[in-house]
Amino acid sequence: MNARVRKLIGLVGLLVFILLYVGAVVRIGDHLPDHWAAHLAFYGLAGIAWGVPVLPLIAWMNRGR
Repeated sequence: MNARVRKLIGLVGLLVFILLYVGAVVRIGDHLPDHWAAHLAFYGLAGIAWGVPVLPLIAWMNRGR
């Protein structure tokens, strides 16, 4: 598989993942206690945590350059 096709597949995968992830974060965020510290901790962690499952996909996309 050439690099262009791999990057196209990765792009579509990233977009789908981000849309699903944001939807899940918003749904979970609706059930948080109404306190600023809870929102700060949750959204801060959620903003960083999305990168962990995406790293293998990005590595696969860039393989064989």
